[in-house]
Amino acid sequence: MSAESIQCHFQDPHTTLGDTMTDIAETLAKQQKEISIAEFFEKNKQILGFDSQTKSLITAVKEGVDNSLDACEEARILPDIYVELTETEKGEYKIVIEDNGPGIVKRQIANVFGRLLYGSRFHAIRQSRGQQGIGISAVVMYSQLTTGKPALIISKTKSEEVAHFVKLVLDIKRNRPDIIEEDFRIWDGKLHGTRIEVHVKGRYVAGKQSILEYLRATAIVNPHVQITFKDPNGGTISLPRVTEDLPKETIESKPHPEGIELGQFMSMAKASEHRKLTAFLVNEFSRVSPRVAKEICDAANVPENRSPKRMSLEEASSLLKAIGTVKIMAPKTDCLTPIGETLIRKGLRNVLEGLKPGYYAPPVSRSPSVYSGHPFLAEVGIVYGGQLPKDQQVEILRFGNRVPLLYQQGADVITKAITEVDWRRYGLEQRGGKGIPFGPAIILVHIASTQLPFTSEAKEAIANLDPIRDEIVRALRLCARNLKTHLGKKAKRSKTREKFDIVQILLPEIARKAASIVGKPVPDLGKTVTEIMNVVWIDDNIEYSKRRHKVAIRIHNYMSTGQKFNVHAVVPGKALDRKRIQPEPDSVNGDKLTWNLKRIPSTEIVTITFELVGLDQDEYSDTEIFISDINHASVIGAEPLPGDWDLDGTGQYSLFSFGDAADEDEVEEIEEDDDENGVDYDEQTEVISDEE
Repeated sequence: MSAESIQCHFQDPHTTLGDTMTDIAETLAKQQKEISIAEFFEKNKQILGFDSQTKSLITAVKEGVDNSLDACEEARILPDIYVELTETEKGEYKIVIEDNGPGIVKRQIANVFGRLLYGSRFHAIRQSRGQQGIGISAVVMYSQLTTGKPALIISKTKSEEVAHFVKLVLDIKRNRPDIIEEDFRIWDGKLHGTRIEVHVKGRYVAGKQSILEYLRATAIVNPHVQITFKDPNGGTISLPRVTEDLPKETIESKPHPEGIELGQFMSMAKASEHRKLTAFLVNEFSRVSPRVAKEICDAANVPENRSPKRMSLEEASSLLKAIGTVKIMAPKTDCLTPIGETLIRKGLRNVLEGLKPGYYAPPVSRSPSVYSGHPFLAEVGIVYGGQLPKDQQVEILRFGNRVPLLYQQGADVITKAITEVDWRRYGLEQRGGKGIPFGPAIILVHIASTQLPFTSEAKEAIANLDPIRDEIVRALRLCARNLKTHLGKKAKRSKTREKFDIVQILLPEIARKAASIVGKPVPDLGKTVTEIMNVVWIDDNIEYSKRRHKVAIRIHNYMSTGQKFNVHAVVPGKALDRKRIQPEPDSVNGDKLTWNLKRIPSTEIVTITFELVGLDQDEYSDTEIFISDINHASVIGAEPLPGDWDLDGTGQYSLFSFGDAADEDEVEEIEEDDDENGVDYDEQTEVISDEE
């Protein structure tokens, strides 16, 4: 109702204020109507990542590639993905994405590509790239919105002799596909797979936050994929796979009780078919056994046979508080597919080889934790040195469920976690003691979860939630400690190298020439050597041939007295050739080998050798060597054994950590974390019925 009509109403002496308000309410009521989800996203396309021409082009490629990767992995097929970009006219690009996935049956092709919020993963509690059923259909919507052109889809399953061709647009009002044409096509040489072709308005750029950088990042955390990219300039870039091993197949899980919210808990209770509270807890949640369910009910002072549907708000709140006090096993890991330490290293080496980094810190993959009932874990890798710039902020590679996160870095929980770490103690510059560190390094962080809490539907940043941030910080510290150990070892070696060169090269030459001049025998330099060096020097050498690593650890005693101590090496025990260890270790505990060296006389050398079989070269590139029962300040090339009580040279005993990098508080925090997350329980969750 317009302002003029309202004014006329008031000028009529028979019209009251109440009549006028009623008319306005009736008019407003008639204007209320439902809109489809497609209409909403059409008017708010920036929510989906289509908020600039540069970003829109990357988003379109990203959604198509994610779709292909998920399809291939679910069908247990090693992905071969082809991406082609062609500029058809100024500012308009044709995008082609083709995969070798299982294909899509004919009746579902139109729905998959032409209907928002249509998918199979939304309610499944397991890790996947796509969950909402928005991504690829949003690309079709954006395509027709900016160019008016339909999407062309070809898909073939293995059981069919021909492929199905569909040309469609998205009916915005109904959120349904509108098929323009469909037919059968011969797809020569293609046993199965899907190809989509769309036209979008966009701007192609190179460098950071480009399509090529997105594909490179995808290859890092998906080392099992092979990607071929044909750019608008006609160039072709190939990113080969570096492993034939697919990520493990995920198994759908139930929500974990820790961290679940009250409203969600009440909704699950109201929808439950179980008549008893204990049966509801055991059957609707993971890691809740009958014993644990009884403990929860007892702690909450709620009867075990209470019907979940009749549970009051106060009782539900008490149960949630009780869950926090009862010891419950960590969430299952079979619903997650972490990359793993070995493949993180392989992926980084494969893509970053041109930068020739000097050091790849051993990656860290944490045990799962929980937020809001959803399990998640953090993985971290750090690359250091080489041709990486020294005077710039470190590059951050962010990933969520194996998908690169290119935008909104400042709003992401990964960035927040990185700024919380004191990087100065680990060898990187951090101006003012906070913020993103500076130095020749790349930090990779991957979060895997059954449901990532993204800040928007565009999936560009992960929300800054305390449980996730804390886990990332712990993983960063552990990985940074590996870097600290390496840098400390390198610095010690550098300081001692000059003395070492004098002892090994110059001093013997001087002695030989002096003896020649005076006509006397070359003197014994042993005492002189020990006075100059006064250290135990440990170095290792690794030779690789025919999937066999040959490792030699040499221990030089450059001290004036004989030395007795223990040497420990951490190796992948499954690859150790027990017949090729010399001398025989005094103990083998899991992956740790220990030699009790009874006495190494002054100036003498002891060599330890062993061999590893069946590993790729990148899977073992650095030997972790530790020492115990000796003053660690007298040893170059090895670190004190973590947790070992050892003399520090002052007559006092102290607790050493890796490279003495950690203070007591941090050591305690790390040990507590390991106790909480490293325990593997064998207890099996039982399923009970309402009758039990």
